[in-house]
Amino acid sequence: MASKFLKRLRPSTLKDQRGPGPPEEPPETAELVDDPDMAVRLSGTLSLSEDSLGSEESDGTEGRLLEEPNARPLLTQQLREMWANTQDHSVPIRLTFEVTEANIVRDIHAKYVMYTIYLVHSGQYDPSPAFITCRYSDLERLRKSLRSRYPEEMNNVSFPRKRLHKNFTAETIAKRSRAFEQFLCHVSSLPTLRYSPQFLGFFYLSDMQKAQQFTCTGLYNLALPKWTNCWRLHEKLCPTWASTHRLTVLAGLVVCHQELDALADAQAYSEQAVALQQDSQEQNMTFLIAFLQAHIQLSWRVGR
Repeated sequence: MASKFLKRLRPSTLKDQRGPGPPEEPPETAELVDDPDMAVRLSGTLSLSEDSLGSEESDGTEGRLLEEPNARPLLTQQLREMWANTQDHSVPIRLTFEVTEANIVRDIHAKYVMYTIYLVHSGQYDPSPAFITCRYSDLERLRKSLRSRYPEEMNNVSFPRKRLHKNFTAETIAKRSRAFEQFLCHVSSLPTLRYSPQFLGFFYLSDMQKAQQFTCTGLYNLALPKWTNCWRLHEKLCPTWASTHRLTVLAGLVVCHQELDALADAQAYSEQAVALQQDSQEQNMTFLIAFLQAHIQLSWRVGR
């Protein structure tokens, strides 16, 4: 997938000024666009010239829930004590999932709660937290997908039940927020679940799709925050993997920073991509050559 994304990168002196187009509902399972016909090049001035298939949907949020300040530290402490006494966990807990906002959203089709969940490193100051936004139904689909694929690992993982009434009260939203934190912390503590395609894809595929759509239409200012958040998610969830998704994110960061004339940042990300490929046991030569060409060009342009 990522190699096909890189095929969209080519030299160009023109900027595509078209807008993102009319908003549309995102698919339930985000997929990246395939286009095998573009030439592979990362050197020179980079741009993505293809039209995007969709655009960012509007927020229209309201009804933000404010949380009690002492609730989360107590919950986190209880979770750590519980897992410390559990004999079947295989890796130390390094991530904490925190629901920081819960917004009631009304549109023409439905009314629902949109949760903002931050991922931060446990037990230390995290200068670059990553986040996702999702609904109850999104998390429920993740749970069902994991239960179908990993029934034994998911056997004792709890999840809040659906309610027919009072879904939008402060009490219900607060209880669900705490339950979602416990659910994600529990799943991430089990290596089989944490590194599964279902779990990883839940966190970053949607943002990757939107970032690619913005980049394809030349909306680099809108694409860059998406790529940056995807990179932070990868750094927290699977920091050592040279996966095609991870390399795709680095390609997007290089393109956007270069197009926005932030050459030093573009050079730094191309350097990380080359190092990641060199440390990987399975090198993707298409990516390695492309990133090497970009790295040489960018290093020369910034005087390194």
